[in-house]
Amino acid sequence: MRPTTRFAALLTVTALASTALAACGSGSGSDPDTVKVSFKQSTDNSVKVMDTYLADIKKQFEKANPGKKVELVPIKAPDAEYYTKLQQMLRSPKTAPDLVYEDTFLINSDITSGYLKPLDDYLAKWKDWEQYIDTAKDAVTGEDGKTYGVPDGTDTRGLWFSKDVFAKAGLPADWQPKNWAEVLDAARTIKEKVPGVTPLNVYTGKPAGEASTMQGFEMLLYGTGDGAADPLYDKDSKKWITAGQGFKDSLAFVESVYKEKLGPEVSDALDPNYGTKVRGELLPQGKLGIALDGSWLPQDWQKGSGHEWPEWSKELGIAAMPTQNGQAPGRVSMSGGWAWSVPAKAGNPDLAFEFIKTMQSKANAQKWYIANSGISLRDDVAKDPSYVGAQPGIKFFTDLVADTHFRPAYPAYPKVSVAIQEAMEGVTTGDKSVAEAASGYDEALKDATDNQVVGK
Repeated sequence: MRPTTRFAALLTVTALASTALAACGSGSGSDPDTVKVSFKQSTDNSVKVMDTYLADIKKQFEKANPGKKVELVPIKAPDAEYYTKLQQMLRSPKTAPDLVYEDTFLINSDITSGYLKPLDDYLAKWKDWEQYIDTAKDAVTGEDGKTYGVPDGTDTRGLWFSKDVFAKAGLPADWQPKNWAEVLDAARTIKEKVPGVTPLNVYTGKPAGEASTMQGFEMLLYGTGDGAADPLYDKDSKKWITAGQGFKDSLAFVESVYKEKLGPEVSDALDPNYGTKVRGELLPQGKLGIALDGSWLPQDWQKGSGHEWPEWSKELGIAAMPTQNGQAPGRVSMSGGWAWSVPAKAGNPDLAFEFIKTMQSKANAQKWYIANSGISLRDDVAKDPSYVGAQPGIKFFTDLVADTHFRPAYPAYPKVSVAIQEAMEGVTTGDKSVAEAASGYDEALKDATDNQVVGK
């Protein structure tokens, strides 16, 4: 991104953050009987999955707690802007809500900034906490060993593909690529035989934010080694790893997608709302051959979503993303998730946790997992046949948990993620070669981590 564009983007984000501050009015502490709940609202006006779910929880909570009220505070923005707005709100008791929806990759960064309240005292008295699996608890645990959120599910990632496009291209309906080369070859075949269709989407660049890093780059990078070691962070030395061969190979894959015009137009790929178009238009309309994307996509296609597509399970195939050369375990996935956290400056933290308890009862948690096509983090829900059989694809994506990876969610990670996005954007636009983008990443990594880096 050129300096002038970066400055303009910074001004835009600052203005958006200021808008968020103004929207929150006098903050959470203005009424001791009202709990303010802030959440990420879909940028697609037709998708109301979260809105509908929270409206139901609000009704339940107010009925069970006479005299108490819930004020829902939606933030409609792409991921990167949502994070910025949220952090602006958390800085002051005048603007901090009582409850916030946090992407777990930001938990440690927000803990370090003093934005979140530890929940251990509440959790010790909440029996349902015993149902959460250990990896879910780890995702919301700070470096100080305290817990700062209640996760509401996880996710995995894979390859979605259009069976109609594949049929026209002469590709198999039960496609399961064994390596990266087979993914690219399928995209090349689609480009040649099915004109007017985007062969392959891989999120890239800064506008898409963490979607670029996680759905795009890390789904490649974590498939380059032997699967045993984290390619981003060395736990033994507690240092971040500079761009090695696997990093460069991952950039080369992204470069191939856009240099060979196997992906969307660069201007589309760098649109922060392109993900909304992928889910709402391109896949349902058969205009995209392959999408490297997440397990949650069907939430946009369910009844009442605004983009109802009951035929999706018949018209789309799902394949695991292969490792680079087919090396064990043969497939790769990344997992993340979101959690409900109480701001350190919340005016009504007790009321906020009572809302969490209502929202995360077994029945309501299960309802949410099914509504948003999430993967259960609770043992009791995961064992419930009504959850396992609720939707096509749930078993496939749940099974990927066996070979999934989690991001190194340390305080520096958000800055490391941006450095990855910048490297991707360089090879996507053609402004940088793979070697130049990797070198730029190394320099940005040193800045992001106070030079706590190691080569591999």
